[in-house]
Amino acid sequence: MGSPHINTLINFRFHPLFSAERGGHGQGSNCTGHGGADLDLPVPIGTLVYEKTDDPEQPHRLLADLAEDGARVLVARGGRGGLGNARFATSTNRAPRKVQPGEPGEVKDLRLELKLLADVGLVGFPNAGKSTLIAHISAARPKISDYPFTTLTPNLGVVRLSDDRSFVVADVPGLVEGAHRGRGLGHQFLRHLERTKMLVHLVDISGASGRDPVKDLDTVRRELELFQPTLAAKPQIVAANKIDALDPANDDAVTALERRAADVGLPFLRISGASGQGLHELLETMWDGVAASRQPAAQGA
Repeated sequence: MGSPHINTLINFRFHPLFSAERGGHGQGSNCTGHGGADLDLPVPIGTLVYEKTDDPEQPHRLLADLAEDGARVLVARGGRGGLGNARFATSTNRAPRKVQPGEPGEVKDLRLELKLLADVGLVGFPNAGKSTLIAHISAARPKISDYPFTTLTPNLGVVRLSDDRSFVVADVPGLVEGAHRGRGLGHQFLRHLERTKMLVHLVDISGASGRDPVKDLDTVRRELELFQPTLAAKPQIVAANKIDALDPANDDAVTALERRAADVGLPFLRISGASGQGLHELLETMWDGVAASRQPAAQGA
């Protein structure tokens, strides 16, 4: 059952076995035993429930996508109760020597996978400033340090704008080349981007990293394409971050990044997640993309 009060699946890792209550025995005077209570297991909203199969080509079959509050799925049915001899009594045979034994309930081997529900996903190399940005634009308080892979788990933040507008932003661990094959940490969380409406490429243009901003952008876009082509097809924005710390000698690299964004048809913005420079324009551009993605759903409702 999807619950907004649960944030992780960690409890299932340390407590992997669950059993519903056993039904009661039948009693005298033709009384049946009481039925066992259902076992409800709350999981975070956005949990995928897979059942293990014997098919080597598809070892797990998707049972449910619990993407809404209160969404439920029955994964295992309880056993059928037995029938005593009173059930088979007739007018001519008042005490039949016949019973029907009960049957055990289902036993399932399940796999749970959590995909965050966010409107906008922040992507980029380690130390591109994603955590600083989400901390500036929302109430999220991720760990922020100056070493790579500071972010070990995805962070969610709610951005609130004027006129009661709001959307959810996800900051995922930094990506590196080869992430789709399992290199680095970001590959573990690429699936969290699958539910987003749009992506924001945060590119460090300060020059402190020693990397080429254009190469960083191309590398991340390629990793998204290799992991899942539908990710690369989402609306995207290129945000040249850390503009407040820009080394004048690196200004040509910023111009090259802007030119590269134009070549692939992506909006380009200069921002600073630390100082707040350019963030108003960035948030409004994010909102335009989120609002456009919500429009078809609103029309079909």
